[in-house]
Amino acid sequence: MQTDRILIVGGGIAALYAALAMAPRPVLVIVPEPLGMGASSAWAQGGVAAAMGPGDRPADHLADTMAAGAGLVDPAVARRVTGEAPDHVARLAALGAPFDRDLHGGYMLSREAAHGAARVVRVGGDRAGQAIMATLIRAIQAAPHVQVLTGISAVGLLVESGRVAGVEIEGAIGRGSVHAPAVLLAGGGAAGLYAVTTNPLRIRGQMMGMAARAGAVIRDPEFVQFHPTAIATGEDPAPLATEALRGEGAHLVNALGQRFVCHPMRELAPRDIVARAVFAETEAGRRPCLDLRAIPVCKHFPTVFAACQRAGLDPARHLIPVTAAAHYHMGGISVDARGRSALPGLWVAGEAACTGLHGGNRLASNGLLEALVMGWAAGLDIAAEIGARPAPFAAPLLAGEVTEPDPAKVALLRQTMTQDVGVIRDAPGLTRALATIAALEADAPPAFLNMLTAARMIAHAALSRRESRGAQCRSDFPGQLPPKSTLLTLAETEHP
Repeated sequence: MQTDRILIVGGGIAALYAALAMAPRPVLVIVPEPLGMGASSAWAQGGVAAAMGPGDRPADHLADTMAAGAGLVDPAVARRVTGEAPDHVARLAALGAPFDRDLHGGYMLSREAAHGAARVVRVGGDRAGQAIMATLIRAIQAAPHVQVLTGISAVGLLVESGRVAGVEIEGAIGRGSVHAPAVLLAGGGAAGLYAVTTNPLRIRGQMMGMAARAGAVIRDPEFVQFHPTAIATGEDPAPLATEALRGEGAHLVNALGQRFVCHPMRELAPRDIVARAVFAETEAGRRPCLDLRAIPVCKHFPTVFAACQRAGLDPARHLIPVTAAAHYHMGGISVDARGRSALPGLWVAGEAACTGLHGGNRLASNGLLEALVMGWAAGLDIAAEIGARPAPFAAPLLAGEVTEPDPAKVALLRQTMTQDVGVIRDAPGLTRALATIAALEADAPPAFLNMLTAARMIAHAALSRRESRGAQCRSDFPGQLPPKSTLLTLAETEHP
């Protein structure tokens, strides 16, 4: 199928916000599920980081972002994103986002890990992602320039004469392709590749995998952020206990009743430090827990309270068992300040992209912020380059057989990533992971091959980075080298 609509792959905040920025340029959004379902954005509990409080400044937000990023943050990108943050919060509010307000109409702000001030704009305590998504979905449904097709997944990029010219797609009734003047990938990160994750299970690195297979440059894929307080009750994915709880005074204890995070900021230290502390207690058999007994969880954090209830736990009386879970991918498809990748015709935004904002360790609640700022920037840039063109509604044709990934092989991949490419890494484990991935690649259908390619990029980069920095912790290389980002293509992973 040929369309003159700009093609957006994904249905989270970056995708929908970019689509709004393109108005009135006709847009086609393809998603595997109805809008609002299966997107990591909708699961985000904390909110949007922005210097909105008394005495807080974008420069302070920038300084915290730089400090958390372990020496790999791009200062120009971070300055732009933190500087624009208040404007995007205001735009969302104008669209109807119901941010929490005090009696005087001011924003109620949460403090999260590694922030020097309370600066996370929230909704309903822990429902920011869900509320922002609902706001954007209403705006998309009212936007005459946007067409949304559900039940369709992108499984590959079409490259013609060195330019991305569309995507290969799959749906319930077969396969097909869509040719378009420009493609924006905004389909999420890679944390679902792990057996213990807080992300929707459908999001398993497919955007990075298909871009790498097409020749895109991948930046810093080894930096996978593990959230320290996923609720350890056996659910898959694991429910998240937002960092805002620790900002309100919750603390971590082990089975002996001891607080164990050894850092001047205690439980509000950067996520990589707290995640490793939780992991160490788990490995030592001293079950780490979150003590919420002094916090009105039922009233202020309804999502967390519901997760506790499902497990038969009362946070007013019980300690809540937690674990470190794959949560956010700081690496991804390398893009510039306009969202452009190294492949002409391909833009990327949101967690699938690597802009340099997060460096080696994302500052809490900078994820939704990046999706907004860079999604908007990419939308404006695409619309400006492609120009105004009328375009009728698109109706892709699907035919033939679709081969689904073998669930047992997917489970093996996820377990391998958790065991060998997890919180603590070493050369034998990473080498073992690459061998397992290579074996699984034989005869893998396209959807699974994208996952495997993403896993290969992460494991190869982790093996090549012989140091411990940010979220990359090598037990065999505990020291640090001069800071340097990884820039990698799929062809380069053939020789670790």
